Amino acid sequence: MKKTQIIVDVELDENHVPEKMTWHATDGGIDHQETKAAMISVWDDKEKEALRIDLWTKEMPMDDMKRFYHQIFISMANSYQRATSEDEVAGAIIEFAENFAHQAGIKSHK
Repeated sequence: MKKTQIIVDVELDENHVPEKMTWHATDGGIDHQETKAAMISVWDDKEKEALRIDLWTKEMPMDDMKRFYHQIFISMANSYQRATSEDEVAGAIIEFAENFAHQAGIKSHK
């Protein structure tokens, strides 16, 4: 059986606030690439709940954070559709994402 790792290194300031983050995924061709935000979710099968780590650096611009969330919503819709084949629900998530983008001011109405 093959094993692989995804590593996120986080440098903290004196108040334990992330100042710098890099990630490394050998199988994905990522070698200590700098990032300003990361969200990691895992499923706890025993408790039937999602466990999450949400991190962002002090330097993460607000507009970039809004775009990050918008893209995560779209990605969630795509993953949900692939996992369940429920096109209608996936479409509702995309509709929510687009509404979010308009309300957050990162996408104008057409």
